[in-house]
Amino acid sequence: MGRLVAATFGALCVASVICAEAPNYLVFVSNERSGDVTVIDGSTDAVIATVPVGKRPRGIHATPDGKRLFVTLSGSPRMAPGVDENRAPADKTADGLGVIDVAARKLIDRWHVGSDPEQFAISRNGKFAFIANEDDASASTINLDSGQSRGQIKVSEEPEGVGVNPSNGEVYVTCEEKGEVFAIDPDAQRVIAKIETGGRPRSVVFLPDGSRAYVASENGVYVAEIDAKSHKLLSKIQLPTGSLPMGTAISKDGKELYVSTGRGNAVAIIDTEKNAVATTIPVGNRAWGIALDPSGSKLYTANGASNDVSVVDLKSRKELRRIKVGDGPWGIAVVSTAK
Repeated sequence: MGRLVAATFGALCVASVICAEAPNYLVFVSNERSGDVTVIDGSTDAVIATVPVGKRPRGIHATPDGKRLFVTLSGSPRMAPGVDENRAPADKTADGLGVIDVAARKLIDRWHVGSDPEQFAISRNGKFAFIANEDDASASTINLDSGQSRGQIKVSEEPEGVGVNPSNGEVYVTCEEKGEVFAIDPDAQRVIAKIETGGRPRSVVFLPDGSRAYVASENGVYVAEIDAKSHKLLSKIQLPTGSLPMGTAISKDGKELYVSTGRGNAVAIIDTEKNAVATTIPVGNRAWGIALDPSGSKLYTANGASNDVSVVDLKSRKELRRIKVGDGPWGIAVVSTAK
């Protein structure tokens, strides 16, 4: 009997260890300069894999079921705004959308989707991706089952940020050069509104009820608040001096907006009821892409200049640790693995 109890207890211990080690979620980080994606175990914040994907991986998102992950790839060289493109020719054969099998943690396909694709968003039903083609002043719609294009919509120069309204499925595309945001009807495949925000808009996120959108405006040092029903600019929420607002994320209840500040090396937390900055949290160097864990209690930031990811505890408002990743971390996607 003693041996049976011991054996049973041992089996339970093994099972419990396995359960304890199984990640509840995975964090995928696109590394623009090293051409790969770092995989982090969300339970331990430890790096568990590196997936080679191709040139300049930037925008990164998973399907709603968490089975596949997509990352934009670009053969266009990294250049500061205003630099003559003829000085550094692009390798258009490298442009595409990489397809990663989340369970296998490997690249399984690459689709041609447009010229110099940067950020993108996935439709509410998970069937389509809306991709900003940075050097083509357009947004592509891609069928995520076949990899085929459903169409291309002209916007203005340097489209970058893309967001999908969770309420009605409308797509917002931010265009840096002229400081504009285009609202698109994805079914009709046409522009339905243009909102002038100024300030080199970088990314966009919506409240959970879809009533408002927030656009990080890098050069303006503010976040533009937009009425997503009337497509009108409501206000500009100023950030602390030295901020270069980049990435955006919203809390589950919509009460807090999180904004990475680029070379401001911090995350600004905005109270969406007061439309004011509640606090800032120092993170790594040149924080860009950000994402929340499934519980909404931790925030991850891709720090492009320090080659690491900051883990921020939102309750204590403190950075917990930094995780070394690849070269030039750019975007972050969090994928739940809980069944």
